[in-house]
Amino acid sequence: MQNKIVLASKSKVRKEILDKYNIDSIVVPSNVDEDVVKSSLIKEQASPEIISKNLAELKANKVSAKKIDQIVLGADSVIDLDGELISKPENREEALMILKKLNNKSHFLISSVCISKNGNMIWNYTDKAKLIMKNFSEDELKQYLSKISDEALYAYNVYQIEGEGRNLFANISGDENTIMGLPIKKIKDYLKNYKN
Repeated sequence: MQNKIVLASKSKVRKEILDKYNIDSIVVPSNVDEDVVKSSLIKEQASPEIISKNLAELKANKVSAKKIDQIVLGADSVIDLDGELISKPENREEALMILKKLNNKSHFLISSVCISKNGNMIWNYTDKAKLIMKNFSEDELKQYLSKISDEALYAYNVYQIEGEGRNLFANISGDENTIMGLPIKKIKDYLKNYKN
């Protein structure tokens, strides 16, 4: 495997996944204004999957244009509820609203990754996991949120499947790393075969 890769994300979880799988990385956040990009793509009626892919590519390309000859990994995760894009909450009221929307329904968690070099995408991959949420009363949802720290709430959307969030679901099918934001197996396969 080659030198350090650049992770174009300030997500602690994504960095932890790379570390766990012995992928040497440095963090350089892209600071892409995701809301502006999402709004414009939603106006164009882009699907949640396309939005996720575009954001991952945008982040990777932006950072890799400055990091000459280095490979840069960009990533983005969104929730797709019957074609509706659900983004990370801005506050606890929004978090509760999102949980109420997902309550007793199935949805997809989509994670896209993009590897770029010198400002251009050289590889990308998108994975999906299906989650079916149990049925909860509003009080139970509020109780769940009270156990989640602000940092966790705003970093991982409204649930952390590696923690308290697992109890929200009746069924989870898909790769847990995808749900946490990084389909690491495919990334490892790509890096193993990558030639400078």
